[in-house]
Amino acid sequence: MHPALGVPWRTVADLDAMLHDLERLVSVESPSHDVDALSKSAEVVAQVILERTGVPATIVDGPDGPHVHWSAGGASRVLVLGHHDTVFPLGSLAQRPFGVADGRAMGPGVFDMKGGIVQAIHAVAALDDASGVEMLFTADEEVGSESSRALLEERALACGNVLVLEPSADGGAVKTGRKGTGTFEVVVRGRAAHAGLEPEKGVNALVEAARQVLTIAGFGDAEAGTTVTPTVAHAGTADNVVPAEARIRVDVRVTGPDEKRRVETLMQGLSAVDPNAEIDVRGEINRPPMPESASATLFPIASEVMPGLAGVAVGGGSDGNFTAALGVPTLDGLGAVGGGAHADHEYLLVETMPERAALLEGILRRLRA
Repeated sequence: MHPALGVPWRTVADLDAMLHDLERLVSVESPSHDVDALSKSAEVVAQVILERTGVPATIVDGPDGPHVHWSAGGASRVLVLGHHDTVFPLGSLAQRPFGVADGRAMGPGVFDMKGGIVQAIHAVAALDDASGVEMLFTADEEVGSESSRALLEERALACGNVLVLEPSADGGAVKTGRKGTGTFEVVVRGRAAHAGLEPEKGVNALVEAARQVLTIAGFGDAEAGTTVTPTVAHAGTADNVVPAEARIRVDVRVTGPDEKRRVETLMQGLSAVDPNAEIDVRGEINRPPMPESASATLFPIASEVMPGLAGVAVGGGSDGNFTAALGVPTLDGLGAVGGGAHADHEYLLVETMPERAALLEGILRRLRA
């Protein structure tokens, strides 16, 4: 018996086979928006699914890349949801090829979230009867899920339960709640002029942008859990020209619908301090908050499978935000255990892979009962 999960060892995925499949997935780069690369990645994901389950997957084309959908048939009961796109550009694999050392698997996307995909496939393959289980691995989660949102929402509603394969929180905790997230872009338009000969004839977009940054930075509310963070700025064309345009990108995280409305209203209400400058605000909070109530029925099941399992609310967003907003029970963070998501030191703790696969398998068994 598995000491923590109370299931026979034969039901726990074989680690060598999992590492073999993990290497296959990580060794095919899949940066968001690169349709050719994502098409190759989708083919490999589908191949692994077929080899492990014996049931072919369907590749669903999308403008941002193909999604991979799998169903064992029967009345839909639970959707296992993930994504196969990553944040790493082509060429990252040459610099950091897949490898295992000191108990850690390394390589672009190994933690977020190709390890979770592998664990899920092996968990589903270990079921004696997988009828009612669906898997969906999308191609654009890292860039907002615009082309996959309708599909994932449709399958979530049809299945009635969603298990999200985003990486675990610290120590292997699952994610029972998430903040709503969004990105805004503030475009400031001024007027160019020679910075030395006649700067007074210009309208300095950079100076106006600096004023706007200070205003925007005050929109957060620590007590409410709301963060509003200017993150990227671009301005100017040359060091002797008054900048005619500046652009600011702003990351927003909110805990509830009231804060979502408040921040969106403030952002859209920005106005120029300099009457000769113009302000254009674009964007929204596109991922609604995932309240902890969304996991109220699923977290106890996961805790029954793995006693002592921790659940935490986190600031990052995922596709679980969308499914929870539909009222579909959603539990997130069921993927890999490791660290360094979106960073060059990203890693997965190899010894945890069978346990996480068994955790997911145990939840699936109970939801199908």
